[in-house]
Amino acid sequence: MNFEYFLAKRLIKGEAHKISISAPIIKIAIAAIALGVVMMLITISTGIGLKYKIREKVAAFNGHIQISSYDNNASDVSVMPVSLNQDFYPEFKDVDGIDHVQAVASKAGIIRTETTFEGVIAKGVGSDYNWSVFEEYLLDGKLPNYSGDLNEEVLMSELMANRLDLKTGDTFYSFFLKDGDVSKLPNQRKFKITGLYDSGFEEFDGLYLFTDIRHIQHMNKWGDDQVGNFEVFLNNFDDIDEKSKEIYGKTLSTLDTQTIVNKYYKIFEWISLFDFNIILIIGIVIIVSGFNMITALLVLILERTQMIGILKALGSANWSIRKVFLYNASYLIGVGLLWGNIIGLGAIYLQDKFQILKFPNPKEYYIDYVPVHIDFITVLILNIGVLVLCIVMLLVPSYIITKITPVKAIKFE
Repeated sequence: MNFEYFLAKRLIKGEAHKISISAPIIKIAIAAIALGVVMMLITISTGIGLKYKIREKVAAFNGHIQISSYDNNASDVSVMPVSLNQDFYPEFKDVDGIDHVQAVASKAGIIRTETTFEGVIAKGVGSDYNWSVFEEYLLDGKLPNYSGDLNEEVLMSELMANRLDLKTGDTFYSFFLKDGDVSKLPNQRKFKITGLYDSGFEEFDGLYLFTDIRHIQHMNKWGDDQVGNFEVFLNNFDDIDEKSKEIYGKTLSTLDTQTIVNKYYKIFEWISLFDFNIILIIGIVIIVSGFNMITALLVLILERTQMIGILKALGSANWSIRKVFLYNASYLIGVGLLWGNIIGLGAIYLQDKFQILKFPNPKEYYIDYVPVHIDFITVLILNIGVLVLCIVMLLVPSYIITKITPVKAIKFE
């Protein structure tokens, strides 16, 4: 049997240990570890959850990667058409990790009502459009269906509808310039609102109106096999730069690729700061928890000075005695980790299920509630990291045992 482990176990389970003067300090140290783990779990889950949610919303409107003609400008309006007859459409077989490819086209216009008007970008989509990403944003009505004949159905944001004083089921007229020539009479289209959505992303909600891509093709005098660009969705967002290069190499030389990270770099620069904040908070919490455990260990050593002296007198090595207290401290850290995980993961589950915590100003974070995301690997790495770092920090104060002499220790009161 491991002597050090056996002795540490007896110390932990002993009745004297529970009523000793170190008991309150030990409880405080365990509580500090538990509270620290709770804070770290919540910090990681909310930071990653918010980052993932914002990425999902940007991708819902643009895809992860866009393939378009080099002749298109930097705006959101389709200028030069791209042939629908591509090797990568409708399935991108030459590159792994592609979830979906869809063809879209967009055109700037104005919606006019009896009382007001609003500038919009009509985003034309077809039967290949992945509406599943918009299902959670749908507030009223239904999603458009463009699998049949050309129709007037559109999906409008609640923000835009409120500005125009419109609701689900209403019809309205919109006007689009012909080839950008203001001297010609604009194209007029009558649309019917089939559904209202709210993504919380005001930058997109106040701009995009979803309509049948065939309207855009007819107004631009394009053929049925011509579109504005292709939107590519990936299985793993973290591969976006690598997949963008692969896609660029597998497409025609007349086509360009652009990731949403490059297109909306300000947004992604902002959310990249979340990682720094997470690391900073975790570092501070581990240091605080470590110092609490150092205090508890020093108290344990002080309380067991006579025992240390007797063990040394019986021939125990310094490292052997240090291991007894490190085992003891590891147990206390483990108890703190256990309670921290129970409370932290429980809080994360409740937030994910019931969305209890809300943002006071949703516009600043593009979402009205605090999103959370955590996985088993992250939790495992966090727990192992906290345990290892705390034990490493305890190696230094445990060195004080080597300075205790048997004669003085046995006489210690």
